[in-house]
Amino acid sequence: MTKTILSLEQALTLPYCTQRFAQLGWRVIRIESPPDPQTGRGGDPNRYIGEDTGFDDLHSYYIPPNIGKEGITLNLKMKEGQDTLKRLVKELKVDVFLCNTLPMRYQQLGIDYNTLSQANPDVIWCGISAYGPDHPSMAGYDPALQASLGYMYMTGEPDRDPMLCGLPIVDLKAGDEAFIQVLLAIYEQQAQNGIGGKEIFISMAQAAASWLITVLPQLQFVKDESRLYTRSGNEHRSFIPCNCYPTKDGFVYLAIGNDIQWQKLTQITGFEHLEKAERKTNQGRMDDKENIYAGIKKGLENYTTSEFIEICRSQNLAVASVNSIKDVAELDFVKNNMLKTTLPSSETAYLFPAPYNTDFLTDKDHLMKCAPRLGEHNEKVYSEAGFTLQEINELRENNII
Repeated sequence: MTKTILSLEQALTLPYCTQRFAQLGWRVIRIESPPDPQTGRGGDPNRYIGEDTGFDDLHSYYIPPNIGKEGITLNLKMKEGQDTLKRLVKELKVDVFLCNTLPMRYQQLGIDYNTLSQANPDVIWCGISAYGPDHPSMAGYDPALQASLGYMYMTGEPDRDPMLCGLPIVDLKAGDEAFIQVLLAIYEQQAQNGIGGKEIFISMAQAAASWLITVLPQLQFVKDESRLYTRSGNEHRSFIPCNCYPTKDGFVYLAIGNDIQWQKLTQITGFEHLEKAERKTNQGRMDDKENIYAGIKKGLENYTTSEFIEICRSQNLAVASVNSIKDVAELDFVKNNMLKTTLPSSETAYLFPAPYNTDFLTDKDHLMKCAPRLGEHNEKVYSEAGFTLQEINELRENNII
């Protein structure tokens, strides 16, 4: 099953979503605004963010989520551009249209479901926005959403300022949710013999709030508000002792998840002093956690990271070194599954692993074509949709593409 995806996309959350379709081997065509006649720049602002690869519209931040795609330009602020979009949806037999635009602009740009379903009644339409159609004018980026949804409130040291998470997890969560809901809509459509479109709205805020499954319920169950979740540094909020500790040459994260594991830890040489009757249960350890943390640090004074990890793994205890990103790139399951692309300079760039090795990726040896230059596939895609070369030139001259 191969589908055609047409996506008006920029930034990260939607390009990440459609990247997952590209990993299935589906056709993904991304739409961007045409270049400014004076500056030559245009389209997705992320094109110009990150390290310079030698091509102005192919900076490093833009490339990874956009490999394997085609790219066209289209000016949707003009009626001719909106008519062109409907022609594309019809003639290319577009299965899925996606956008990450403010809901207030859907009708203004002619990209709303009602308009595009006139061109293809079976099109599946999905829009990602900060707060969904109930808040059509509210913009939002990942960091601000992390702040408003409690993520920053819970991240960092208890006695220091709130912190962002290390990754744009709201963007990524919303992108994954859109991917899942589109797949579900396709499944439902197939169950109806391939007939019937669908309109899907993804709220980044609601998607992010759904991940508060370990914290929001506490409002119902915790009677003492001082016990409600706040910032807790590296420790687990419920299981003690799960924390990060220094070794002789680095750091380890040790996660003790039950009483049996705790007992095993207290039997390791140098950690016998941790054993006390009142610490046999998680609640008992919770009541004395600061002394336990200090005791574990003392026990680790005589261990290197690798020595302690080896001993813990022999006891089936969950432990890990705190790896740098360079270290992570060398892990076998990362290195062996790394997606790669060939830059216009002919250099091979190793990027990131897919969450799942699809047949398409395996057959291609995880090599995907480079992210498209701005408007790179205009002639190819518009010709395929039935536009003559003269029509394409007129669209270009009128700044429609």
